[in-house]
Amino acid sequence: MHAASLFAVDTQRPLIAIVDDEESVRRAISRLIVSAGFRARAFAGGSTFLSSLQTERPDCVVLDLHMPEMNGFEVQEQLRKFPHPVPVVVITGHHTAEARQRALEAGAVDYLRKPVDDEALLGVVSRALAQV
Repeated sequence: MHAASLFAVDTQRPLIAIVDDEESVRRAISRLIVSAGFRARAFAGGSTFLSSLQTERPDCVVLDLHMPEMNGFEVQEQLRKFPHPVPVVVITGHHTAEARQRALEAGAVDYLRKPVDDEALLGVVSRALAQV
């Protein structure tokens, strides 16, 4: 195998962005996503994620609502400005009925509470990818 092929990017598998300020959550969801056969890219905040969209567009975003600097609602608002929307799966550890309604009204595919059930998350991500 050539060295170049070892570093080739696999663009055939869907790319899932994980945006969460909690490192342990990013790491756990990234491992889950990769184990399911997807590519994963993790971001500690909304602004760094949005900046990455200049060079790479994910097929789906797993987005935490409550983060410092830029919250998930603000990220959703920015994503809606793109000509080709990216499906969003919202996750939160601070559930309220109002937050759920607001996230879904802003276009989230689903809204899951932390700790997120692995099978439920993978099911929602698969459903989101089917909408693309």
